[in-house]
Amino acid sequence: MKEMTLNVQGMSCGHCVNSIEGNVGSLNGVDNVQVHLSEGKVDVTFDPNKVDLEKITEEIEDQGYDVA
Repeated sequence: MKEMTLNVQGMSCGHCVNSIEGNVGSLNGVDNVQVHLSEGKVDVTFDPNKVDLEKITEEIEDQGYDVA
């Protein structure tokens, strides 16, 4: 498993948290997703053999947020 912390811009409420945690968490190979709303950060634990960081980033951006 690989752990990464992403800087995500545009998150402002509980809907944002649920959107990112739900959608990224449903990707095959993602073990854990935790949004830190006040810090604008998302911790992701994933299996790099099943999903790559690019796919995780795309999923967050598809929800309307920017990954810095």
